[in-house]
Amino acid sequence: MTQHLVVPVRPALSGEGEPDARRRADWWREAVIYQVYPRSFADANGDGMGDLAGVRARLPYLRDLGVDAVWLSPFYASPQADAGYDVSDYRRVDPMFGELADAAGLIEDAHALGLRVIFDIVPNHCSDQHEWFQQALREGPGSALRRRFHFRPGKGENGELPPNDWESIFGGPAWTRVTEPDGTPGEWYLHLFAPEQPDFDWDHPAVADEFRSILRFWLDLGVDGFRIDVAHGLVKAPGLPDLGVHDQLKLLGHDAMPFFDQDGVHEIYRSWRPILAEYSGGEYGDDRIFVAEAWTPTVARTAEYVREDELHQAFNFQYLATPWEAEALREVVDLTLDAMRPVGAPATWVLSNHDVTRHATRFANEPSTSTQIRTPGDRELGLRRARAATLLMLALPGSAYLYQGEELGLPDVTDLPDEVRQDPSFHRQNGQDGYRDGCRVPLPWSGTAAPFGFGPAEGGPSWLPQPPGWAELSVEMQTGDPTSTLELYRSALAIRAEHPALGAGDGVDWLDAPEGVLAFRRGAFTCVANTGSAPVRLPVPGRPLLTSGAEPVLDGGTAGSGTAGSGTVEVAADTTVWWTDR
Repeated sequence: MTQHLVVPVRPALSGEGEPDARRRADWWREAVIYQVYPRSFADANGDGMGDLAGVRARLPYLRDLGVDAVWLSPFYASPQADAGYDVSDYRRVDPMFGELADAAGLIEDAHALGLRVIFDIVPNHCSDQHEWFQQALREGPGSALRRRFHFRPGKGENGELPPNDWESIFGGPAWTRVTEPDGTPGEWYLHLFAPEQPDFDWDHPAVADEFRSILRFWLDLGVDGFRIDVAHGLVKAPGLPDLGVHDQLKLLGHDAMPFFDQDGVHEIYRSWRPILAEYSGGEYGDDRIFVAEAWTPTVARTAEYVREDELHQAFNFQYLATPWEAEALREVVDLTLDAMRPVGAPATWVLSNHDVTRHATRFANEPSTSTQIRTPGDRELGLRRARAATLLMLALPGSAYLYQGEELGLPDVTDLPDEVRQDPSFHRQNGQDGYRDGCRVPLPWSGTAAPFGFGPAEGGPSWLPQPPGWAELSVEMQTGDPTSTLELYRSALAIRAEHPALGAGDGVDWLDAPEGVLAFRRGAFTCVANTGSAPVRLPVPGRPLLTSGAEPVLDGGTAGSGTAGSGTVEVAADTTVWWTDR
């Protein structure tokens, strides 16, 4: 199949003419942001665990891929009960990832390459090894430090029952009872995730003060923004009322919850926004950003997080959970654009991340709104749909997020042995699926044997085992192959950066199309996505730029330089094609 129907020219990062998006103050309105999961990206010291030095060494790859910014999942000091989302010290790099100088050097190197850097911040909870929590345990009931968390006496005759019926996202009750300094069973503390992750009480002013200080610490180091973990969870309903139902995880994203998406979170983010204004000027100007990980019942509720005086972007999880079906996709695109337009925020689009099954595997199975799929499905079909879905996503107005390895067409590893799994919810009941390790397997870079260039030595360790077949999916094997998924991404990102109709925007013009087909225009650009299982024929939209699969076939059985209105063209099943008028 042919991808390079037109050879794009990527604009320079600097120099005369229209500035590249990465140099503009509003870069985030159309940025393509690449998520790095540090432990699985690149291992510089050969211990089997990815590290910041490994990320630094691979930054030129990301520059050449064509992304605008890099978002790093947590690398802070942590006991690693939840892969670093249990932070014990927010101002220190965990030794497994390096040291503070590595973080500073990574930011400096990225800026030299024209890339921005976004760090994760985890404000809903910390590690049970955090000094505040440890002191709260030592001091016992009545400790001032306990008021910075949600400590409560239990119910029942002897306090033997949890304070309320809330359930952990990872399974089991959301409360754990502590043993007091005198050895007796004591109070309970709230943890919406693992017991090793106590929730902060954001009603306490010391918590707010501490996080404003943490933000400034990393901004002083030069970071360009923050992705806010569990941005919807910081404020709990007054009195911590019972929910009154079990299997609460099934309600997430669908119903109002007393511990998620409470209106009080917006005051916190209004207090954060001015902090970024303190860091105006310099090479990049007043252009640092906040990105919310906010699971909400509706896109309209998500839009409240990105009002003018709050955050800049929020992840579009409704889009991520939409199956590969034209009608469903069009509905969520319209809902998203309609919700973001009144608040003046850009839409965001995402297909995969470190918490969900990779979309090459989700789309390999029967259509589903589930983001956790345990079966490999039809690998060839899944990849074909994943490539098509990527071109559709990158054609939509706003900002797009890529998860490391999706540009290689990596599937989820669905057959990891139980004994190697490290997802903390794997051995807990009634919580998250526990199979998130499948999307976190280390990347294949080069070579014919594991760890495929992830580490410096062939046959070296990797914290999760890689499938032998990944040798064919490595960066080395795909580079230069015009049919590869990697080269498809490189071409798509180059065209996206160069074509004036792509990137920022707040709407699309839908075109009439056969059933199962999405077709829309954005100025001189047209996107046609056939989500069906059979080829479709439709009027020629223009000159073809790029296809995710088989080359579109014009009336006479030829392909190539069509012009709008010059007959009809056949678009293959599960294929997206880009077209231009110019």
